[in-house]
Amino acid sequence: MKPVPPATPLRRAPVQRRSAERLTRILDACAELLDEVGYDALSTRAVAERAGVPIGSVYRFFGNKRAMADALAQRNLEHYTERVAGRLGGPDGAGDWRAAMDAVLDEYLAMKRTAPGFSLVDFGNQIPVGTGHAEPNIRVADRLTELLSGYLDRTPDEDLRRSFLVAVEAADTLVHLAFRVAPQGDEGIIAETRQLLRAYLGRVLD
Repeated sequence: MKPVPPATPLRRAPVQRRSAERLTRILDACAELLDEVGYDALSTRAVAERAGVPIGSVYRFFGNKRAMADALAQRNLEHYTERVAGRLGGPDGAGDWRAAMDAVLDEYLAMKRTAPGFSLVDFGNQIPVGTGHAEPNIRVADRLTELLSGYLDRTPDEDLRRSFLVAVEAADTLVHLAFRVAPQGDEGIIAETRQLLRAYLGRVLD
């Protein structure tokens, strides 16, 4: 089980370990139920029953199911960042940008295939959450810029941020197409996505 990152907006942040564990159970239950019944049929009462907590515990943290989806999307982003950083061995030191982009795409595909609730919530794209700078792909691009700039020995300026945002938007669209074509992602479309990212980012990072 993955803990909720401190940055997640909550009605009340957990202070004690018991409270944090309860919050984690709530989000785990939310993710499982999203896969089983979808977002429209999701209810805070069903989440509470699945998590084994009183309904009041859910409302202590979240005002509604949309807030739960937002928190789950944020947790997914934290988990994704950790997975990419683990593949790269940490953000420090210069490295091969093609290997870094493979890690970025591979870990996203792995979460699409295995993470509960991810196919609906993603990082917030399927159930839109937030506005402006909180827009999901902007959040992802900003996080990747922070993570990869040190690894690639690049300055995290606006040009790099813009390039990563374009790459994220393109990859997001194509990966969703791949999963519409095949349940586990069409390998041909995924291969084309990888080549497109390399061709585009090669102009910026070579």
